[in-house]
Amino acid sequence: MKFSHYSVMLNECLEGLAVKKGGTYFDGTLGGGGHSEAILKKLDGQGFLFSTDLDDDAILSATERLKDFKNFKAVKSNFKKFKDVSDGLGISEIDGAILDLGVSSYQLDNKERGFSYMSKDSLLDMRMDRTQGLSAYDVVNYYDEKKLKFIISCYGEEKFASNIAKNIVIRRKEKPIETTGELVEICDESIPFKFKRDGHPAKKTFQAIRIEVNGELSDLDTVLKDIVDKLKSGGRLAVLTFHSLEDRIVKTVFKELSSGCDCDKRYPCVCGKKEVIKEVNKKPITATEEETTINSRSKCAKLRVIEKL
Repeated sequence: MKFSHYSVMLNECLEGLAVKKGGTYFDGTLGGGGHSEAILKKLDGQGFLFSTDLDDDAILSATERLKDFKNFKAVKSNFKKFKDVSDGLGISEIDGAILDLGVSSYQLDNKERGFSYMSKDSLLDMRMDRTQGLSAYDVVNYYDEKKLKFIISCYGEEKFASNIAKNIVIRRKEKPIETTGELVEICDESIPFKFKRDGHPAKKTFQAIRIEVNGELSDLDTVLKDIVDKLKSGGRLAVLTFHSLEDRIVKTVFKELSSGCDCDKRYPCVCGKKEVIKEVNKKPITATEEETTINSRSKCAKLRVIEKL
């Protein structure tokens, strides 16, 4: 299966980044290379772009797609290791960065990857980096009921997490839960009929397990600050999120970094805190109606852009 990924809000992301010729940029989530290619075209043979991804298929596909650009470097790594990757390349400051935190269409649609609740006979996997140990199979078959309930409730915001966790444990006593279809069946049986009108009954559980497998929320706040630290004055960071948990973290970090002194205004400042960034868009940018018609997965996307002071 050919690696493909629809670049959500591509024009809005480029506008937000305000790419400068000769600048140095970071694409933390290479995917199919759509955002990277657009940035490289804006650079017009000048400057430098380095990108990271954990998926070997993404690295191979994007490297082939972008082979004619001599000012591009792809690194297999988690974007959360931005500081180590940039230091390793001898990069002390950058002009901009973009993070697309969504799962690629290729990963969702490729049955072998076990990401999708729409596939019935895929093996439970969900690893973005297929060389790592922990998979969805391990989470579903070896986590205890209490931990499963916590993950599904917290990461999936699923109100019937208790039912689903209990039924997973009951079912796996008979035999290991091996496929996406088996997990979908458990979710379906665990949710009362009248509550199934809000979308696919397994959607939230699959999201929760995927987040757990890939550690998607861990250290997200840290890497945002690491990137801001290396931004030049006037440099920009654009972040695309696809669910409320990610967006909440991004929003909180940006609010913290854009806030100055929080001392009692009646007295001289003792905290020394200063604004580090400004928010380019006060409210998140969402996809146009035209784009959501073309790609329904863009409906839940939110784009936030900040600029270093």
